Amino acid sequence: MGKIVAVTGNEAVAEAFRQVNPDVCAAYPITPSTDLMQRFSSFANNGKVKTEMILVESEHSAMSACIGASAGGGRVVTATSSQGMALMWEELFIASGTRLPIVMALVNRALSAPLNIHGDHSDGMGARDCGWIQLWSENAQEAYDNAIQSFRIAEHLDIRLPAMTCLDGFIISHSIERIEYLDDALVKNFVGEYKQTNPLLDVDNPVSYGPLILTDYYMEYRRAHAEVMSKVKGVVLDVAKDFEKMSGRKYGLFETYRLEDAEIGIVVLNSAAGTTKDAVDMFRDKGIKAGLLKPRLFRPFPYEEVGEALKHLKAVCVLDRADAFGASYGPLFMEIASSLYQYGQRPLMMNKIYGLGGRDYMPEQAEYVLSDLVETAKSGKIKTIREYIGVRE
Repeated sequence: MGKIVAVTGNEAVAEAFRQVNPDVCAAYPITPSTDLMQRFSSFANNGKVKTEMILVESEHSAMSACIGASAGGGRVVTATSSQGMALMWEELFIASGTRLPIVMALVNRALSAPLNIHGDHSDGMGARDCGWIQLWSENAQEAYDNAIQSFRIAEHLDIRLPAMTCLDGFIISHSIERIEYLDDALVKNFVGEYKQTNPLLDVDNPVSYGPLILTDYYMEYRRAHAEVMSKVKGVVLDVAKDFEKMSGRKYGLFETYRLEDAEIGIVVLNSAAGTTKDAVDMFRDKGIKAGLLKPRLFRPFPYEEVGEALKHLKAVCVLDRADAFGASYGPLFMEIASSLYQYGQRPLMMNKIYGLGGRDYMPEQAEYVLSDLVETAKSGKIKTIREYIGVRE
């Protein structure tokens, strides 16, 4: 089927892009995604892909070039992190509002200030409401698999929305893991030929895009965008079924771990899930029914499905690797709380902020959270709803 390799997350996503062989890639280097694009550009330089690499002067220009190439009728990729994503912010809305299926790797990194090059989720969370599909990855294998599936999801004719694959900076992007690459022919067949829709460069059927909508139709346009977003969950699941047939690896809207009969649970994104699973196993060995939910599809967020998966618990702790300044809780917590709000009988909930700026998430922190959940479930009272863990006093 494929081959087993030892590679970093950046290498894995670059390989996925090579196998898909897009038409255009415009990018500007920023740590820790620079390595990903450098590796992919070497494929272009060595003739291993037909991709046109576009030299630009900033991330804003990179996304602008991606938008132009996608509107012109090409399959387009890019990658960025942190301030690069922030500089793209204006263009992200244009890409989604124009229904352009650009695929981007977001190597998650903390936002300035102060300057920090290490991984947290503040960049992805800052862009969560810009109309892009977001898939999040626990490890290099998931980053590779999500990147491949992103093309099928974004380019689906019922969707045609841009999609980003998120992976933790350095923790995933620069760490070497054992993963399985699929054969080139399988990936090519799975992704399929790119289908153009009303391309600007179709000289036989010329079109023009009118970017201006005032009060007469702007609200209707936005509602239409929301309706398209509502179809994404079904497409994600359909694509995942086809991917499982090809690879043997199963994906859904989220992953649950020992959650079905659990009494307490942790919700956490990306690389911290692995450490948390070990802590869950440790507590299970003590006879404590602990479990975990790891979101994969963060935008659009699967509120109903997540609520159903968590509603039976006595207590839930949501771990956020990003803060929402001026809000009461972290961004992931607010989504989980919304998922459970409709239930009369719902778990007690708490929020822990961890790992900002790449601060290590240690096994003892996961154990601390689970111990707090055990106490909360027994007493029926929450000691501290929102708390920073692993922070110096």
